[in-house]
Amino acid sequence: MKLATRFGRGHTSVRSHQPLTNEEIAGVAPSIFATEKHDSRSERYTYIPTIDVLEKLRTEGFMPFMACQARCRDESKREHTKHMLRLRYAGQIDSNEANEIILLNSHDGTSSYQMLAGTFRFVCCNGMVCGDTLNDIRVPHKGNIVDNVIEGAFRVVNDFERINGQIDGMKALPLNEGDQLAFAHAALALKYDPQTEMAPITEQQILVPNRREDVGNDLWKTFNRVQERMLKGGVQGRAANGRRITTRAVTGIDQDIRLNRALWVLAEQMKLLKH
Repeated sequence: MKLATRFGRGHTSVRSHQPLTNEEIAGVAPSIFATEKHDSRSERYTYIPTIDVLEKLRTEGFMPFMACQARCRDESKREHTKHMLRLRYAGQIDSNEANEIILLNSHDGTSSYQMLAGTFRFVCCNGMVCGDTLNDIRVPHKGNIVDNVIEGAFRVVNDFERINGQIDGMKALPLNEGDQLAFAHAALALKYDPQTEMAPITEQQILVPNRREDVGNDLWKTFNRVQERMLKGGVQGRAANGRRITTRAVTGIDQDIRLNRALWVLAEQMKLLKH
């Protein structure tokens, strides 16, 4: 089953329940297949196309299940702009939540190879990014890039056990109504700076479950409800001038990573406060 989705003007993304083919990836993220570095890069820049790294990751058992590319205002950089892949290790493919390696790169100087740990929740098709207490691996465009990325991927895999422990801890922690509202309030402040703008939606709105699997008062379900509403948008609200609006999905790669990681850290802090 393929879940091909276009997210507004920010970037195009494809997510699948089965490993993506090169053709499917190229359809949304052509910069992964760039044949040369951007003209702005110097001779010291070691050019290794992302597809070469992906093919090596595949031989090591890492399969791509999601791909996207950032929207680029400079048309000359479109074939080299930032892109993201989410991959699962062979033994981590089938479960209610699947651990994923998030691989970021560009060939225009805006990003080194970067690897983060993530979790994908099948029931809501939510792709989370785990917080900054885990490995954030960056491989510059020099030296033996492919081997360094492979080494980094296995370092991220080593974090999966810790991630599973964090998730189990969230599932085991019940929250009362006040706790849930406090979590939602802090989450809104991550996206809408209370010093400069009023949030167009309320804490109660982002706590409403979309499906019966999300009903419950534990921290994991609370976190998932809030994360989905914040990232996917579609919530009816009111702007500061009283005009009715619908919140937009987070479409930029950098914004997605930043907000996802901040929400994960917030959930971890809530867990620490409640213990």
